[in-house]
Amino acid sequence: MSKLLITNARLINEGDIRDADVLIEGERIGKIAAGIPAGDGIEVIDAGGRFLMPGMIDDQVHFREPGLTNKGDLATESAAAAAGGITSFMDMPNVNPQTTTRHALAEKYAMAEYRCTANYGFYLGATNRNIDEIKALEIGEACGIKAFMGASTGDMLVDDPVALERIFESAPIIVLTHCEHSPTIWDNEARARDTFGDNVPMSEHPNIRSAGACLASSSLAVELARRFDALLHILHLTTALEMALFSKAHRSEKRITAEVCVHHLWFDESRYEDLGTRIKCNPAIKAATDRAALIKALRDGRIDVIATDHAPHTAGEKKRSYFKAPAGLPLVQHALLALFDLVARGELTPELIVDRACHAPADLFGVQNRGYVREGWYADLVIVDPGRPYKVDKSNLLCKCHWSPFEGHEFSSTIDTTIVNGEVVYRDGELTRNIAGQRLEFLRAR
Repeated sequence: MSKLLITNARLINEGDIRDADVLIEGERIGKIAAGIPAGDGIEVIDAGGRFLMPGMIDDQVHFREPGLTNKGDLATESAAAAAGGITSFMDMPNVNPQTTTRHALAEKYAMAEYRCTANYGFYLGATNRNIDEIKALEIGEACGIKAFMGASTGDMLVDDPVALERIFESAPIIVLTHCEHSPTIWDNEARARDTFGDNVPMSEHPNIRSAGACLASSSLAVELARRFDALLHILHLTTALEMALFSKAHRSEKRITAEVCVHHLWFDESRYEDLGTRIKCNPAIKAATDRAALIKALRDGRIDVIATDHAPHTAGEKKRSYFKAPAGLPLVQHALLALFDLVARGELTPELIVDRACHAPADLFGVQNRGYVREGWYADLVIVDPGRPYKVDKSNLLCKCHWSPFEGHEFSSTIDTTIVNGEVVYRDGELTRNIAGQRLEFLRAR
């Protein structure tokens, strides 16, 4: 059994920051204590006072495989994620073919085996017609059931009221929703065309994908979850208006939980002027007041999880006009660095980041033995250097699409080392090419 000792670390874990050494034995954490002796045959990484934390568990990514692999694939995007301190990811079902059957789900797991640098799990997608597949789903087969309650997702738009009721009534595991009210969006698009023709400016995006469209859909999702006592997790919230839907209670006391994504914490609508379609995403990045409300909701407990919604498109696609440019940003490589910049600004704390990006996803999805630094648990760990800046440019981008909305920005921190299942997969700015990812185990039932 290989052994790896991390010494002189500032461990961020379970609401505390303390000095600690961590001994890794094989895939798991063997001991957490101060002053653990190295001994013969033990590799040592001296953290030198840097932060040590559990790896981020990203509950929302689009790695584009199968069928859209010109944009990204499980191998390339999981490697970029590991370089960004993400040790586990949960991938969405809007691929080609869509992951809307248990057979497609099994095939996707087979594709991932021995190819992912980080640990992986996959969602079953809901449609207006696949209730039998949802009912047949067994605990552990999927992270959750994804329902697109908003436009622009093709055949996966769930807009039949009866189908929605059946999904919430019958889902054996947690339901996740993309909440935007399609008729409102379509009306807003028509008004924008009347005003601007086909040359709609990007600044109209938060008006088209409006706060009202978000609130109408998220309110419906909350109402359905309460009516059928379903487990509900609402993804990528963007508005101050929606925060009143959620409780400040600890996640262990809630059946309805909320997620925010890094780009909605970082950008506001003022950045459309310089970044344009590079920050076009659905739901839209909105006003500075909305961004501030999301930060506040993270602090007071209304928002339970921080994720990325990593959604790469080619650079050429993103250069198209407003209606033709696809929505989505590549984010996994820089999400954790962005969060630590928010710490440097005084908007968040390291303990809060670890709670919402590592602990909370493990708890809400029933991820087994991950998300915390505990003896006997899997060694999914990240060393973050808060004193070494990291500048983003083309030379260090790892996502297949090879662009980033953060290009030119210098983060205040650097991902020093990422460890997945006890194996060093990224260190000192380089991937080690260790393909250490394993299938995640999910045991939370309705």
